[in-house]
Amino acid sequence: TGARADRALLVNADLRDSRAVGALFHQADLRRANAAGADLAFANLTFARLQGALLTGANLTAAHLGDARLQEADLAGANLDAADLGGAQMPGAFLSRARLRDAQMVGCLLDHAYLGKADLS
Repeated sequence: TGARADRALLVNADLRDSRAVGALFHQADLRRANAAGADLAFANLTFARLQGALLTGANLTAAHLGDARLQEADLAGANLDAADLGGAQMPGAFLSRARLRDAQMVGCLLDHAYLGKADLS
Protein backbone atom coordinates (compact mmCIF):
# COMPACT_ATOMS: atom_id res chain seq x y z
CA THR A 1 0.00 0.00 0.00
CA GLY A 2 2.97 2.31 0.56
CA ALA A 3 1.29 4.14 3.46
CA ARG A 4 3.43 6.66 5.35
CA ALA A 5 3.46 6.64 9.12
CA ASP A 6 7.00 7.78 9.87
CA ARG A 7 7.39 8.83 13.52
CA ALA A 8 3.68 8.09 14.09
CA LEU A 9 2.44 7.54 17.63
CA LEU A 10 0.58 4.21 17.45
CA VAL A 11 0.92 2.94 21.03
CA ASN A 12 -1.66 0.18 21.70
CA ALA A 13 -2.98 0.53 18.13
CA ASP A 14 -5.20 -2.21 16.73
CA LEU A 15 -3.64 -3.15 13.39
CA ARG A 16 -4.84 -6.76 13.33
CA ASP A 17 -4.98 -8.30 9.85
CA SER A 18 -4.15 -4.93 8.24
CA ARG A 19 -2.48 -4.72 4.84
CA ALA A 20 0.50 -2.38 4.95
CA VAL A 21 2.83 -3.80 2.31
CA GLY A 22 5.77 -1.45 1.80
CA ALA A 23 4.48 0.99 4.43
CA LEU A 24 6.88 3.45 6.04
CA PHE A 25 6.94 3.20 9.84
CA HIS A 26 10.46 4.62 10.31
CA GLN A 27 10.87 5.64 13.98
CA ALA A 28 7.16 4.97 14.65
CA ASP A 29 6.09 4.22 18.21
CA LEU A 30 4.16 0.94 18.04
CA ARG A 31 4.65 -0.19 21.62
CA ARG A 32 2.09 -2.83 22.61
CA ALA A 33 0.37 -2.52 19.19
CA ASN A 34 -1.64 -5.52 18.03
CA ALA A 35 -0.59 -6.33 14.47
CA ALA A 36 -1.40 -10.04 14.60
CA GLY A 37 -1.86 -11.41 11.08
CA ALA A 38 -0.88 -8.08 9.48
CA ASP A 39 0.82 -8.02 6.08
CA LEU A 40 3.88 -5.83 6.58
CA ALA A 41 6.02 -7.30 3.80
CA PHE A 42 8.69 -4.87 2.61
CA ALA A 43 7.66 -2.35 5.30
CA ASN A 44 10.26 0.04 6.67
CA LEU A 45 10.26 -0.30 10.45
CA THR A 46 13.82 0.91 11.04
CA PHE A 47 14.28 2.40 14.50
CA ALA A 48 10.60 1.63 15.28
CA ARG A 49 9.60 1.07 18.90
CA LEU A 50 7.78 -2.28 19.01
CA GLN A 51 8.30 -3.28 22.63
CA GLY A 52 5.57 -5.69 23.71
CA ALA A 53 3.92 -5.61 20.27
CA LEU A 54 1.78 -8.56 19.20
CA LEU A 55 2.95 -9.66 15.73
CA THR A 56 1.80 -13.28 15.79
CA GLY A 57 1.40 -14.69 12.30
CA ALA A 58 2.39 -11.36 10.73
CA ASN A 59 4.02 -11.31 7.29
CA LEU A 60 7.26 -9.36 7.65
CA THR A 61 8.94 -10.81 4.55
CA ALA A 62 11.82 -8.56 3.48
CA ALA A 63 10.78 -5.95 6.06
CA HIS A 64 13.41 -3.48 7.25
CA LEU A 65 13.64 -3.78 11.04
CA GLY A 66 17.19 -2.52 11.46
CA ASP A 67 17.78 -1.05 14.93
CA ALA A 68 14.12 -1.62 15.84
CA ARG A 69 13.26 -2.20 19.49
CA LEU A 70 11.37 -5.47 19.80
CA GLN A 71 11.89 -6.30 23.46
CA GLU A 72 9.30 -8.85 24.61
CA ALA A 73 7.46 -8.65 21.27
CA ASP A 74 5.42 -11.72 20.32
CA LEU A 75 6.40 -12.87 16.83
CA ALA A 76 5.14 -16.45 17.12
CA GLY A 77 4.53 -17.89 13.67
CA ALA A 78 5.58 -14.64 11.96
CA ASN A 79 7.28 -14.76 8.55
CA LEU A 80 10.55 -12.81 8.69
CA ASP A 81 12.13 -14.40 5.62
CA ALA A 82 14.77 -12.07 4.12
CA ALA A 83 14.01 -9.43 6.76
CA ASP A 84 16.74 -7.02 7.84
CA LEU A 85 17.09 -7.32 11.62
CA GLY A 86 20.57 -5.81 11.80
CA GLY A 87 21.05 -4.15 15.16
CA ALA A 88 17.50 -4.95 16.28
CA GLN A 89 17.02 -5.23 20.04
CA MET A 90 14.96 -8.36 20.76
CA PRO A 91 15.64 -9.41 24.36
CA GLY A 92 12.77 -11.52 25.64
CA ALA A 93 11.08 -11.68 22.23
CA PHE A 94 8.94 -14.74 21.53
CA LEU A 95 9.81 -16.24 18.13
CA SER A 96 8.28 -19.71 18.40
CA ARG A 97 7.65 -21.18 14.92
CA ALA A 98 8.81 -17.92 13.28
CA ARG A 99 10.41 -18.16 9.84
CA LEU A 100 13.74 -16.35 9.56
CA ARG A 101 15.12 -17.84 6.33
CA ASP A 102 17.82 -15.61 4.84
CA ALA A 103 17.13 -12.94 7.48
CA GLN A 104 20.01 -10.52 8.09
CA MET A 105 20.70 -10.59 11.82
CA VAL A 106 24.16 -9.02 12.25
CA GLY A 107 24.26 -7.25 15.59
CA CYS A 108 20.74 -8.40 16.52
CA LEU A 109 20.38 -8.78 20.30
CA LEU A 110 18.44 -11.91 21.25
CA ASP A 111 19.16 -12.21 24.98
CA HIS A 112 16.48 -14.39 26.62
CA ALA A 113 14.51 -14.58 23.36
CA TYR A 114 12.57 -17.80 22.79
CA LEU A 115 13.35 -19.42 19.44
CA GLY A 116 11.70 -22.82 19.91
CA LYS A 117 10.86 -24.39 16.52
CA ALA A 118 11.93 -21.21 14.68
CA ASP A 119 13.20 -21.80 11.13
CA LEU A 120 16.64 -20.20 10.82
CA SER A 121 17.73 -22.08 7.67
